[in-house]
Amino acid sequence: MKVRKAVIPAAGLGTRVLPATKSMPKEMLTIVDKPAIQYIVEEAVNSGITDILIITNRGKGIIEDHFDRSPELEERLLASGKQDVYEQVVSISKLANIYFVRQKETKGLGHAVNCARSFVGNEPFAVLYGDDVIIGEDPACGQLIRAYEKYGKAVVGIKAVSEEAISKYSSLKVEHLDGNEYSCTDMVEKPKTPAEVLSLFSILGRCVLTPDIFDILDKTAPGAGGEIQLTDAMRTLARTVGMTGVDFTGKRYDMGDKLGILEATVEIALANPVLGESFRAYLKELSKTL
Repeated sequence: MKVRKAVIPAAGLGTRVLPATKSMPKEMLTIVDKPAIQYIVEEAVNSGITDILIITNRGKGIIEDHFDRSPELEERLLASGKQDVYEQVVSISKLANIYFVRQKETKGLGHAVNCARSFVGNEPFAVLYGDDVIIGEDPACGQLIRAYEKYGKAVVGIKAVSEEAISKYSSLKVEHLDGNEYSCTDMVEKPKTPAEVLSLFSILGRCVLTPDIFDILDKTAPGAGGEIQLTDAMRTLARTVGMTGVDFTGKRYDMGDKLGILEATVEIALANPVLGESFRAYLKELSKTL
């Protein structure tokens, strides 16, 4: 079955980037001239996704507003002769069929994904983590969808992390299949000792899941932090029917981290066709004072 739906969990509190996120959702923090979540939605759309559910919570209505029409603003832009900007603003509301649901309790990523059960129905679906912006010529979500179509199993987007960092992520048991594709048969969330580390491959920001994940989530006990961990449910999937891992191409930026936000801003600004040249010149001058 074709993957046409995506879920974007965006209900986190953004505690790692306070005080910026005290009243502004971290998903709306700007990278040059677009909020982070727009980059994620565009990646999904460029991967062939037509229907997107964004999981939010209290205080995040601004995300809904961003993907809605704004008649007053549009009228002002047209009256000012700013046709190009008008078209950019209107196009945001036409990216995909975008829906919203609130996660009424902060019970973890697994609980948030479970809120999408009625939206997903009996179809495979992509999950794009709201913290992770991935920039590349070939959309990361699309790479996972192709692997799902090839192997018929749920897929996780994976990257190798350092030995020092693996305790902050998941660790996967993998076996090479073809190219950047791997068979994944086990995983552990945030290994506490070297003995628990299965490999340095970790899930980073993207997955394609089959609808049987919902019944597994219903039976998944709270894990780290007393929350329902999506990784715990995926571990059950990996150990039973197996999953596929894709070492995706593209640069991942952690938008829940202050340094990650700065890296995204600088690198994406340098690639911007309008600002890139002048911004590069500015950085070169600035570097002389460092």
